[in-house]
Amino acid sequence: MDGKAIVVTGALGALGRVVVDEALARGARIASVDHAPTQVPATADLFELGGIDLTDPVQASKAIDAAAAHFGKLDALINIAGGFAFETVADGDPRTWHRMHALNVMTALNASRAAIPHLDSSGAGRIVNIGAMGALQAGSGMGAYAASKAGVHRLTEALAAELKGKITVNAVLPSIIDTAANRASMPKADFTKWVTPRELTDVILFLASDAASAV
Repeated sequence: MDGKAIVVTGALGALGRVVVDEALARGARIASVDHAPTQVPATADLFELGGIDLTDPVQASKAIDAAAAHFGKLDALINIAGGFAFETVADGDPRTWHRMHALNVMTALNASRAAIPHLDSSGAGRIVNIGAMGALQAGSGMGAYAASKAGVHRLTEALAAELKGKITVNAVLPSIIDTAANRASMPKADFTKWVTPRELTDVILFLASDAASAV
């Protein structure tokens, strides 16, 4: 990871913060992109871009281009930005399906499209998407979310096929991530069964590293 220039979207969230901190600790240089505002001054190793709506392809392109310009290159894109909604199909709002698609699929799509020219120049470009086990089988109340994560799954496969030999494209499909928000929403669950952000981070950063060149 040493010297790698990496964009992390959703970087101010529960998982994103861990990924950013661990990547920095391993010597990477990070462009942190998030919808939440930030006023952290840019350094040689950390460039925070806040207030970015990645559902807008223009904003996504400007953010990715700014990151590449700041570091002089771009080696990896880690798409963590997304959202979650729990509601049944019968009782839910159809607009939720559009919102989940925008937050989970379009953010990854827009960031990836903007990053591809920069990653292609890297010679060892990486895209890592955050999917979900729900992409393989949806449960009750998970229709809109699972459908959007299935979209991320197929986006990953399409990009991997189109960019084969140039950029590796992978997705991780965690079950339930052990975050404060998930604990609050499921207080009776067995938290020991959940994956921690640090455990997931290790897999994500492996896929973003040179060690994953054959994956």
